[in-house]
Amino acid sequence: MSRYWSDIVHRLVPYVPGEQPALARPVKLNTNENPYPPSPHVVDAIRRELGDDGEALRRYPDPTARRLREAVAAHHGIRADQVFVGNGSDEVLAHTFQALLKHDLPILFPDITYSFYPTYARLYDVRYTTVPLDDAFAIDIDDYAQPNGGVLFPNPNAPTGHALPLAEIERLLARNTESVVVIDEAYVDFGAESAVALINRYPNLLVVHTTSKSRSLAGMRVGFAFGHADLIDALNRVKDSFNSYPLDRLAQVAATAAYEDGAWLRTMRERVIASRARLTAALAALGFDVVPSAANFVFARHPGHDAAALAARLREQEIFVRYFNAPRVNQHLRITVGTDAECDTLVDALSAIVGGKRG
Repeated sequence: MSRYWSDIVHRLVPYVPGEQPALARPVKLNTNENPYPPSPHVVDAIRRELGDDGEALRRYPDPTARRLREAVAAHHGIRADQVFVGNGSDEVLAHTFQALLKHDLPILFPDITYSFYPTYARLYDVRYTTVPLDDAFAIDIDDYAQPNGGVLFPNPNAPTGHALPLAEIERLLARNTESVVVIDEAYVDFGAESAVALINRYPNLLVVHTTSKSRSLAGMRVGFAFGHADLIDALNRVKDSFNSYPLDRLAQVAATAAYEDGAWLRTMRERVIASRARLTAALAALGFDVVPSAANFVFARHPGHDAAALAARLREQEIFVRYFNAPRVNQHLRITVGTDAECDTLVDALSAIVGGKRG
């Protein structure tokens, strides 16, 4: 601590990201990165933008990311003025807290969810109330039928992987018309229904996406919000009061190329989904309880072994999974779906630890 810190810094409890191990070849299943590379068109687009001498890098990028917004809008069948872009979905969410969620009433989000939400709420002095998931780690829309300054949750939820059907989200929107509903769809491409199709019918709906997961661009930091033009205008007002150039030139061309290659997305997504089913079955054969997942990770516990101890034993073998020392989930591990080879390495290690037998 320092006497020069502002009062807010003393009160903050920062978000802790997943470990990035400095090892040659770790089995890295702790940060929900896609195990497969992005579309080859992405690499080609970056090379074209750089040229032979990198001349383009001396100029500022397009502050509106017009071409990218048009490509993304075309993909989703919406207008470009219904698309906001930011430096990863985390920045998009940060601007959302400032622009749309700071009201007199507290916002609502699940008690088990993306742990950046309470961090942002504290940073921007946004009051919040957590709503417990049910015993199956599912969101019950009826629990959100209470006065609020906004509703926010991921679909699929993180870290549980559980997804709500679109009909339930629409039921929430129909009942909650006085505040913004934010659906964080970071993992939607791996098996959930997107709410983007509803934004023209519900002016209070904001849907957040990222290129980090299904499009394999975690290293480029590109995120989006989709919604009514008035909501997007609010986000742009905050952005242009903070940083008019959130996306660099290479990130813009990379994300544009990724969205223009729908075939690559579909192929890689199906590979991850197939590996998820394979991993779930293997964990179940070892005695793990696995929450049904519509994301690129699984959430699992072994009734006979402490989760923290399992994570530590795996780390000794340079296999990294995510452990959350938090109420209700401190006996669960969140395991990213890697390649089949990476998943096999994990399952073999767990089999040796828990004394199980691979099916």
